[in-house]
Amino acid sequence: MAFDIDMIKGVYASMGERVEKARELVGKPLTLSEKILYSHLWDGKPTTAFVRGKDYVDFAPDRIACQDATAQMALLQFMQAGKDKVAVPTTVHCDHLILAKQGAAADLKHANETSKEVFDFLGSVSNKYGIGFWKPGAGIIHQVVLENYAFPGGMMIGTDSHTVNAGGLGMVAIGVGGADAVDVMAGMAWELKFPKLIGVKLTGKLSGWTAPKDVILKVAEILTVKGGTGAIVEYFGPGATSMSCTGKGTICNMGAEIGATTSTFGYDESMERYLRATDRSDVADEANRVKEHLTADPEVYANPEQYFDQVIEINLSELMPLLNGPFTPDLATEVGTMREKAEKNDWPLAVEWGLIGSCTNSSYEDLSRASSIAQQALDKKLKTKAEFGINPGSEQVRYTTERDGILEIFEKLDAKIFTNACGPCIGQWGRYEDPKNAPKNSIVHSFNRNFAKRADGNPNTHAFVASPEMTAAIAIAGRLDFNPLTDKLINEDGEEVMLDEPTGWELPPKGFEVKENGYEEPREDGSGVEVIVAEGSERLQLLQPFVPIKASDLQGMKLLIKAFGKCTTDHISMAGPWLRFRGHLDNIANNTLIGAVNAFNQKTNLVKSQLTGEYGGVPDTQREYKKQGIKTVVVGDHNYGEGSSREHAAMQPRHLGVAVVLVKSFARIHETNLKKQGMLALTFANENDYDLIQEDDTFNIVDAAEFAPDKPLTIELVHADGSKDTIKANHSYNDAQIKWFNEGSALNLIKIQNA
Repeated sequence: MAFDIDMIKGVYASMGERVEKARELVGKPLTLSEKILYSHLWDGKPTTAFVRGKDYVDFAPDRIACQDATAQMALLQFMQAGKDKVAVPTTVHCDHLILAKQGAAADLKHANETSKEVFDFLGSVSNKYGIGFWKPGAGIIHQVVLENYAFPGGMMIGTDSHTVNAGGLGMVAIGVGGADAVDVMAGMAWELKFPKLIGVKLTGKLSGWTAPKDVILKVAEILTVKGGTGAIVEYFGPGATSMSCTGKGTICNMGAEIGATTSTFGYDESMERYLRATDRSDVADEANRVKEHLTADPEVYANPEQYFDQVIEINLSELMPLLNGPFTPDLATEVGTMREKAEKNDWPLAVEWGLIGSCTNSSYEDLSRASSIAQQALDKKLKTKAEFGINPGSEQVRYTTERDGILEIFEKLDAKIFTNACGPCIGQWGRYEDPKNAPKNSIVHSFNRNFAKRADGNPNTHAFVASPEMTAAIAIAGRLDFNPLTDKLINEDGEEVMLDEPTGWELPPKGFEVKENGYEEPREDGSGVEVIVAEGSERLQLLQPFVPIKASDLQGMKLLIKAFGKCTTDHISMAGPWLRFRGHLDNIANNTLIGAVNAFNQKTNLVKSQLTGEYGGVPDTQREYKKQGIKTVVVGDHNYGEGSSREHAAMQPRHLGVAVVLVKSFARIHETNLKKQGMLALTFANENDYDLIQEDDTFNIVDAAEFAPDKPLTIELVHADGSKDTIKANHSYNDAQIKWFNEGSALNLIKIQNA
């Protein structure tokens, strides 16, 4: 039986009336995305037809999910909100703080020892405030959500950018910062700019070596890492209905890599099969009663150009397997054309590791198809050239694949079976003792991100994203340019052999099974639970409210850094070993912007102090400005803040005294996070003005006192030689968001409202 079945029944009970009213207001047939959005309005029944990409709208999400790294800060904030219990169903999943190094048993034991303080804190806060708690080893948040909580037509938010994975079960599931989650936990509305809509029509059918992963790798190539910004991507067509539910989840998961608000599919038989296989027949029965509302109106898919802002069509029968990378998830190369490109760009052709798993590709189907390739290596007497690493998505998946002999196949190839956790996907990989000085190499993985240093901390690791089955094939061959469709391998007997096409199971033939899933139900009454944060702890720190930034603070600001090129949340607040400080704002602030490239010297973590004229680390330089009471400005390029939802990338600069982030364009989640923390998130009205910024500049926002919606701000740049430039900066703040700024943060405003 499903969790929260009464809540799901309630959503479905009101959906028909709300969809019908929305259709009347909009005056035309509705997409699935619009049906879900309009049926989750904070005010209930729709009364307005919203303008896509313009109107800010208040929503009422059905549930919240948090992973352990982001949950720390989210729950520290919620503890200040003055509430006895979360207002909507909420879960915490411990999957980020487990280092992959020796193997599952040893790594989990080590994590439970080194992060005990954090796990105990998360468990106690969850118990106190009515939050479901998934212990370390229970699984990766998004796979666990898909197996237990996602439901067609629902809306959820999560404090991880890959919350969008739940779109594989027909949800509108959106990654947010912790402050957004706190709003909803506290019983308040959640605000989102009404998204634009991108339709992706899938024709044909996947076969052979081509997998659902290749669909999103192709979409990433078409749209690039910012092409989905501000939009929901809705997949439809015969190719969509022919795919498994977990395959759909893979596609939605990597939608985060194109900047999409989220991605989703209409309810179909594959979703029903998955619900019933995961012991949620009650949800499937309820969904079947309202299934006409759980997909778009027929006219939409018949004439998509009339209803979507952009339409892409992909013929799955013609789609080839892809390798995307290195260093960006949108650089696609068809298998079979890699050698020329690799040699031209000096990418190492030898592959050292093949990694399968993460929240993107760790389902039963993924592991079974990859294992069919691994079994061939055993049967055809092939020696694997690269090392294998496997991260099952959940304890349910791990237990079932072990029962069915799937994991044993990998183990016979000396694969390391890591914990049911994120591991290398988020930099939690003990691959090197000294990653900064590690050698140049290539790896292939089925993860979602491949930014520099992402997996192992080595800037010289060239990471390529592929399907699990293609990852397995390339790991066996040991070469990046291996094409299993045409290339032969030499086995131990000196014979030429070829790998056959992968095979597998959509769902386990004998059903899922698990002995201990790792879930802890919270107390009905948590008032007696004590939450302890030890004084002097290096891992946890109670929060102090941010002081509002006044108009006078926005005069005489100094440049902290002008970031050159890609500046993701990994550059602003690195993961990996820094994850241990995610609950301690002051300690983790010591990694602020240390990965950003300084435009003036092309180096990382080396900026000029206008106080001393000397160069130093970004956090150290910023702390000196803070001591002097001087606010600073960070300048950036396009899609600033791309990547994960981590609000630390906003809270850390705010904590250290940065007042303004001025860029060519923002990634959606990061812009919202900056607003929530009471900072100014501005964009150049003229992108070329980025070039006017000099190393010793002072910034004055001359009309700061007139900060208002739809009104650009004027910035005076005072250069070291006394000359000046005046530029315009745009912003997207509405009245409610300006109140966040005026109060110092959104949380400060919540506390006032709850007082």
